[in-house]
Amino acid sequence: MAETLKPRDARELLDAVKWAIAGDEPLEVISAGTKRDFGRPVQAGHVLDLSGIAGIVDYEPAELILTVKAGTPLAEVEAALDERGQELAFEPMDYGPLLAGEAGRGTIGGMVGANLAGPKRLKHGAARDHILGLEAVSGRGEIFKAGGRVVKNVTGYDLPRALCGSWGTLALATEVTFKVLPKAESEATLIIAGLAPQEATEAMTRAMGSSAEVSSAAFLPGGLAAGQGLSGDATLLRLEGFGPSVDYRFESLVRLFGKDAKIERLDQAASKALWKALRDCMPFAEGAGPVWRCSVAPTAGAGLVADLSRSLAVDAFQDWSGGLVWLRMTGSDPQAEAVRAAVKRAGGGHATLVRADSSLRNTIPPFEPQSEALAALSQRLKAQFDPSGILNPGRMVAGH
Repeated sequence: MAETLKPRDARELLDAVKWAIAGDEPLEVISAGTKRDFGRPVQAGHVLDLSGIAGIVDYEPAELILTVKAGTPLAEVEAALDERGQELAFEPMDYGPLLAGEAGRGTIGGMVGANLAGPKRLKHGAARDHILGLEAVSGRGEIFKAGGRVVKNVTGYDLPRALCGSWGTLALATEVTFKVLPKAESEATLIIAGLAPQEATEAMTRAMGSSAEVSSAAFLPGGLAAGQGLSGDATLLRLEGFGPSVDYRFESLVRLFGKDAKIERLDQAASKALWKALRDCMPFAEGAGPVWRCSVAPTAGAGLVADLSRSLAVDAFQDWSGGLVWLRMTGSDPQAEAVRAAVKRAGGGHATLVRADSSLRNTIPPFEPQSEALAALSQRLKAQFDPSGILNPGRMVAGH
């Protein structure tokens, strides 16, 4: 009979994992469940709910350090940081709306497991780049700590980085320590209207390489731009910092692109709302059609979209200065072979099927198939951390 296990602390979690190992009982690991439909359907008879392991353990604003339990809602953490004028600078995405769930329910553990990032990825990296240390329970039934002030672990792996993006298939974080940063005093978005996709790529590249310190760059084609209250094809450049500095750098970009450029400006609340919408892929939140997340070289994004558009009906927009391409297929077929072949022609990268019916995610590898060498490394990690295969079996790779 299926059970839902809900431990309240690391010790109870350890007991649950040991029970699963002893009885060969695979576990589907969730917390808020906002990313439950991401990846392959988990092949498990029981649910392990980590939402009870929650709460802010320690917050030292003066030291820019935050320690929090893994089941803590991300919204609670962001609210606590906001009160002190600080933030998680990597701006983690909220998958809830895209996957037909509620916004604001994701947890710290899910953020670590998915290695979330947002529009400021090029400047601030992803979750793994901000973790100082963590405590976790492995699939071997062992509690361990890594990073921070802990002496180098004996496995030889950089454990915090290894666990980020492993989707709960190696070990389950119970407590995480992050470095946080002060929030910017001011924010503005420079919008260049009317650029074609390749022209937008060139503009984003110029801006990111300038002294303007652009923190985010994206391109929205006309139809999707209209959905965000913009007109026509929109190239978006975000500036953050002290008010006078933002104004000065904005004007430097105006000079960079010349008097013929059609430039508009969004300030503060309007700018923040726009980048939050792009962060959470809100242009594709409605409906249930297949959505892909493709990571390529920033200069290759526009070409990837053009290549696919020659044979498929797709909607697309670009973030990360062109390096992150979101694709929405207009039919029910994800067209996996075509999408992944186009990514290869674009110079290589990763194509992840983020949203699709469970029957499709069970037959089409949602995550980019690994090279032989990388697959061998992944298998060694799995054998070391979860030799019984009880943690989220099948989520990332069939049979593992």
